[in-house]
Amino acid sequence: MIHYKTDEQLRLIRKAGRIVAGCHAEIAKRLRPGATTLEIDRFAEEYMRSHGAKPAQKGYKGYPFATCASAGDVVCHGFPRDVPLREGEIVTIDMVAELNGWMADSAWTYAVGKVSPELERLMNATKHALYQGIAQARAGKRIGDIGHAVQQVAEAEGYAVVDAFIGHGIGRRMHEDPQVHHTGKPGKGKKLAPGMVITIEPIFVIGNPDFSIEQDGWTARTMDGSIGAQFEHTVAIKDGEAAILTKT
Repeated sequence: MIHYKTDEQLRLIRKAGRIVAGCHAEIAKRLRPGATTLEIDRFAEEYMRSHGAKPAQKGYKGYPFATCASAGDVVCHGFPRDVPLREGEIVTIDMVAELNGWMADSAWTYAVGKVSPELERLMNATKHALYQGIAQARAGKRIGDIGHAVQQVAEAEGYAVVDAFIGHGIGRRMHEDPQVHHTGKPGKGKKLAPGMVITIEPIFVIGNPDFSIEQDGWTARTMDGSIGAQFEHTVAIKDGEAAILTKT
């Protein structure tokens, strides 16, 4: 069941989204060689709580941290670790803030120091795909239009989409209808309408998109060791351009 949000509810989600965006902006200053993702996780939790929000991921189905931190061949849902980051790595930080009962979700892939042209190209392509998907997220379009736009970027740039991990509706619950796949056919799937709030969060990998889940029940690691990147925003569907709710 899709929950359509009122203008007031959208305003509340946007407030949560601004906390997420502000936290990401601060994390960007802290992700340098020698830092650890466990330190980043502690900072993110403190930041959210100091702004009146709580980290919605912590405790969700037993998840033990405030953020997901995915580096190397971990494509998503990685546990923050007390291991220093190395120059040239990329790492994705994913977080959900809950403010007064309303949630907003955003993931961003960061370069640790100077990265190779190959990784920089991967990051740029994935981010471009996110915004191409957002461009299709407007009333009258369909979920398949979003997925198709993302898929076109992946195919043009020579990357694979890890489509098992999808976007979703969000509001009072972290995961609501509809499901938002990052591959698809134009004109297919659920029709988008004003008041819907969804996440778009493509993951691109350099090699094969197949992955396995580690014994912790969360960490998704590529089978062939391929490195991935992910970018995500929470957006509200409008008659015109979608409103990005997770930006300052």
